[in-house]
Amino acid sequence: MANQETVYTVSERVATITLNRPDKLNAWTAIMDQEVRASIYAAEGDPNVRVIILTGAGRGFCAGADMSLLGAIAQQGLEGYRGPDSFLRNTSNGERQNVRPDFQKKYSYFPSIQKPVIAAVNGPAVGLGFILTLYCDLRFASETARFGTAFAKRGLIAEYGLAWMLPRLIGPANALDMLFSARLVDAQEALRMGLVNQVFPQDAFLPSVYAYAKDLANNVSPRSMGIIKTQVYNAMFQTLGEAFETSEEEMVKSLQCEDFKEGVAHFVEKRQPVFTGK
Repeated sequence: MANQETVYTVSERVATITLNRPDKLNAWTAIMDQEVRASIYAAEGDPNVRVIILTGAGRGFCAGADMSLLGAIAQQGLEGYRGPDSFLRNTSNGERQNVRPDFQKKYSYFPSIQKPVIAAVNGPAVGLGFILTLYCDLRFASETARFGTAFAKRGLIAEYGLAWMLPRLIGPANALDMLFSARLVDAQEALRMGLVNQVFPQDAFLPSVYAYAKDLANNVSPRSMGIIKTQVYNAMFQTLGEAFETSEEEMVKSLQCEDFKEGVAHFVEKRQPVFTGK
């Protein structure tokens, strides 16, 4: 894909979306917003892609919204601002079928994608950059990663559903600490909080993330991953009984699919699986 501020590549069933403004620590812009959404949808629709990685070029993941944009709004006021405003509004091109409205809002559309989305946090992820990582399914951090909300120190609030998502990942007390103080949390503290899944050494960071992604892409049923992802996110709004009923319905469907037959066959025959996603 020919992008201006991101790079999109596909290799070995893994799509990589790289935020590509390294001189600005990949500060978020309206163009980047549009390109990331387009790339994620392209990866979801590509049968050759089974896992998606979101990362940043250079030494940062994303330093948040571009300060030149925020500065213009601070000087002119929101009503007087005439620049691109897609960072405030949803840029979706219409409703997605069979997706709950909660997962069709700005940035909250990541959980609706029927493939795993992994945040490879190679450096600072602050403000809006931090929010992006939360809507990914998994977060892997390098030793140099730093996480921070920043909003309270800018006279802002918990943006884009952050007040809902962050406590579900790290608990209310840790969430309020990060939101009130706007302090930077290093990779090891993020791991202790449960904010990230794993921390890898900087010199082996991307190879380690790709090893995990390729294992999912090659050894796990893509159909199963898509359904499990939907189950987990929808269960946030369900009772135990409702989640139980959903699992029963999906189990019946799974027992009739090709990936179930292959899952049993490759185990019995002691060979690598050849899942088709059907």
